[in-house]
Amino acid sequence: MEVIRKTLFASETLQIGLFHAQPASDACGDVERQTLHAMVLPVSGVFSKHDAPGRCVVGTPIYAVFFAAHTPYRIGYPGAVGDRALVLRFGEALAADHLAGCGSSKPLASHGLLPPHAMLLRNLLWARLQTTGADKLQCEVLGLGLLSMSLSSMGAGGPPLRRSALARRRRAVERVKEVVAIAPADKWTVAKLAKVANLSPFHLCHVFRQMVGTSIYDYVLHERLAHTLDAVLDGDDLTAIALDAGFASHSHFTARFRRFFGCTPTALRRIGPAGHAAKLRKIMTARRRQLA
Repeated sequence: MEVIRKTLFASETLQIGLFHAQPASDACGDVERQTLHAMVLPVSGVFSKHDAPGRCVVGTPIYAVFFAAHTPYRIGYPGAVGDRALVLRFGEALAADHLAGCGSSKPLASHGLLPPHAMLLRNLLWARLQTTGADKLQCEVLGLGLLSMSLSSMGAGGPPLRRSALARRRRAVERVKEVVAIAPADKWTVAKLAKVANLSPFHLCHVFRQMVGTSIYDYVLHERLAHTLDAVLDGDDLTAIALDAGFASHSHFTARFRRFFGCTPTALRRIGPAGHAAKLRKIMTARRRQLA
C-alpha cells in the first residue's frame, strides 16, 4: 500500500496534516496507535476504523472520525478505494477545554456527521494550506474552528436501546454508509440499501434517520455533493462533474449545491485556495442562518 503523510501546519496547540492512502486490497492493516488525539476529516474516498471486535466506523467526506491517543485500532479500505484526509492532531488539554465549554463530562463519540459549513471549511483549508505564502495565523484560526465544529458534531448520544440491539443497528447503518461511500453516484434505491443492511426498507428508513440524523435520500445527496468539492475547486467542467456525481444536469447539480453549501460552485471557485477569509466567513454565516 502506498501511503503519503505530510505535515502542513504546526503550532503549540494544533498540528494539521494530510494523509493519502492507495491500498492494494481491502484487508485491514496492522494495529496502530496515535500519540496525540487525532480528528480525521476525509476529503475523498472511504476508510473503516476497527477499534474493538465486531465494531467499526466508516469514514467518508461527510464525517469527522475521532482517534483517541494511545488507543489501538486497525484501518481497512472498503473496495480498495483508498482515501485522502485532512488530519487535525491535538492534546488532551484542548479536548478538555472544548468539553468544559460545552458543559459536558461525557467522553467523545467515535465519529460525527459534519454540518455543510464544516465540509466547506475543510476543503478550503486543505487547498489553502498547500499554497505558498499561506497566512499561518489564519490557518491556525481556521483549523481550530474546524476542530471545534468536528468535536461539536460528536456530542449527541445514541438511542436508549439494549447494547446488543444498538450494535446490530450500528452494523446495519455502517454497511449502508460504506456502500454509498464507495459508489455515491450509483442509482441507489431504499430496497437496494435495505438488502445491504439486511433490514426491511421501512425499518431501514426509521433506523437510519434515528441513528444518523438525516434521511437516506439526504445522506446519499450529501455524499454526492461532498465528493464534488475537490473537482469544483480544481476547475473541472461543471457539467461533467454533475453527471459523474449522479446528478441529472448542470442546473440540478448547481441548485442542490447552492441549497446545501450556501453558494454556487462558481462562487466557491471565486474564493479558491487564495481567497479572502471575509468571503468565506460571509458564506458560512449565511449558511448557519439558513440552518437556524
